Amino acid sequence: MLKLFIGNKTYSSWSLRGWLAAKQSGLPFEEIVVPLYDADWDQRRDSEDFAPSSGKVPILWDGDIVVWDSFAILEFLNERSGGTKFWPKDEAARAMARSMSAEMHSSFMALRRLHCMNTRRVYPAAPLDPDVAKDVARLMDIWAQARARFGGEGDFLFGDFGAADIMFAPVVTRLVTYSIPVARFAEAYMDAVLNHSFMQDWLAAAQEEEWVIDRFEKPAL
Repeated sequence: MLKLFIGNKTYSSWSLRGWLAAKQSGLPFEEIVVPLYDADWDQRRDSEDFAPSSGKVPILWDGDIVVWDSFAILEFLNERSGGTKFWPKDEAARAMARSMSAEMHSSFMALRRLHCMNTRRVYPAAPLDPDVAKDVARLMDIWAQARARFGGEGDFLFGDFGAADIMFAPVVTRLVTYSIPVARFAEAYMDAVLNHSFMQDWLAAAQEEEWVIDRFEKPAL
């Protein structure tokens, strides 16, 4: 059986992506939640389970095969599950979905740096850092393009829930946590993501966690 190591569900955005990918694959997997930055963190990072990723989560083991980085995990699970559950069938839609997912993986640094993921908090709206405002504007632009071109009658970026939605899911939680204004169409999309059964399960589990990491328990930096 697959074995997926993840961090705290309250705070770990990359773990959320890896976990959603595992759920989307439909493959059975064992989930192991590892508290981030606890007293055993440094020792745990040097263990055999985490050595290939230098202690980073998520990390996926399939027997003696190891995959780390959430995007790599997503692609591995796409192959393992038959290549039909993650990306749009239409070639143009698939190209755009991959481009958007890669951009999410490598960009939006200001939004990610200044607005940590915390699924248990909702802070009052506050003025945005100019670079964060640019990131949000870019999000609205590419989300609108995907919805207009390929959303069809579905609720998600490319109609059905898939890889692009998985990659943007943590950002959806950040927009909610920090009460960041979004376009009206984006509100409906965000609601669809948050109400997806996988996300509901994740958010419910986060509420039950007892761990608190002080550095992530504050309004935007």
